[in-house]
Amino acid sequence: MNLDAKNEMTWCPGCYNFLILASVKKALTELGLDRSKIAIVTGIGCHGKIYDYLNTRGIYGLHGRVLPTAMGIKLADPSLTVIGFAGDGDTYAEGMEHFIHAGRYNTNMTLIVHDNQSFSLTTGQATPTSQQGYKNKAQTLGEFNKPINPVHLALASGASFVARCNARDTNHTIQILKKAIKHKGFSFVEIIQHCLIYNKETSGFDKLMYKIKDNNANMKKAMFLAEEWDYNSKTGKIPLGIFYQERKPTLEEKWQKKLK
Repeated sequence: MNLDAKNEMTWCPGCYNFLILASVKKALTELGLDRSKIAIVTGIGCHGKIYDYLNTRGIYGLHGRVLPTAMGIKLADPSLTVIGFAGDGDTYAEGMEHFIHAGRYNTNMTLIVHDNQSFSLTTGQATPTSQQGYKNKAQTLGEFNKPINPVHLALASGASFVARCNARDTNHTIQILKKAIKHKGFSFVEIIQHCLIYNKETSGFDKLMYKIKDNNANMKKAMFLAEEWDYNSKTGKIPLGIFYQERKPTLEEKWQKKLK
């Protein structure tokens, strides 16, 4: 399956989005999916350019509206493999309400969040996952507020597959993405990356990261792992892997049951 789209690359040289793109291509290729049955949705941000570089069907969504657009596609044609790509600002600021309800609804689709803890496309403003003290053009005195914990939020919202990856570890990311896409239900995968231009303080996280074993339906353990890193600290541990996975009825299955 050739997923290469022949468009000019406009990401910054060395951007970690190149690694995420490579991981996505490899995962989809190894899954052996029919390219014509893949639909992608992207938000507005640096991550969104991935749409130009994947030779699949799809659509650019509005800022913060990746999830409802992806959900609409899936409900219209349940045979499609639907994958959403969004940024941390895209998902956790403008799109927060959709993120919370996506976990509740459990639509059979995958959300991949590129989290660099800044609005990099619009010159580095803070997002809900930016650390306290982060200075940028909009907040010259630094970010006052503590960041949210998206993994904790996803678990609390009832998401049936929750995982975190490191963009630099492509082999691990490929394996996690394959499991997320194969999972029947709403899969949330956050990929930690740092921006080469803005919020450079996030560049030292690799040494804090470690891999966990797949956690099957143990919510207490998942919450414990989610709390190991608060998106603010430069110490402690940052777990990578599948925090939680459970087979639950999907939104499509619940609708079908009601309609019978």
